[in-house]
Amino acid sequence: MAPEPPAPTQKERLYQVAARLFSEAGYRSTSMRDIAAAMGMKAGSLYTHTSGKEEVLWEIIVRIADEFDAAVQPALGVPGTAAERLRLALEAYVGVVSRNLEMATVLFTEWRQLPAERQASIAARRDAVEGVFRTLLQEGVDSGELSADTPVKLTAILALSGANWLPNWYRVGGALSPQDVADAFVALLLRGTLPRPS
Repeated sequence: MAPEPPAPTQKERLYQVAARLFSEAGYRSTSMRDIAAAMGMKAGSLYTHTSGKEEVLWEIIVRIADEFDAAVQPALGVPGTAAERLRLALEAYVGVVSRNLEMATVLFTEWRQLPAERQASIAARRDAVEGVFRTLLQEGVDSGELSADTPVKLTAILALSGANWLPNWYRVGGALSPQDVADAFVALLLRGTLPRPS
């Protein structure tokens, strides 16, 4: 029998609860008092764990951005076809979203609530993740596996936009696994929906 995972610390609970509230009501509509109430604490007690609401948002966004970075980078260094490596990267990306639906929602919808300098940092990290997909697609074009007229940037954006929409419909434990979603997305990206010539 597997041991029970350790109970989250109060700081971890703070990020989990804040992510849920930010994803449901939005950052601006959620107060520190709301977060404290959801944790069964007094608002003042939260300040032993954080300097304020902006810092909570920043920490949530940085944590999930770190997870996305770590998940997709390995696809650049493994052998295989462009389709296989793209599937690997997309499956890893979808896996991060599916494991962290609330935190992912906060990243996708609330990052512009950060100050300009922090927005720029997150935008650069977002571009780096997109860059992994663009690199994989471009390598497929260069090798001849993908059509020379593949719109690399738009295809990468389409793949990530589809994955970023998961929090709006995906259900953990439902009919589709993260791998099922990634496989379907890659098939649509690379083959489209038109009948293939016989």
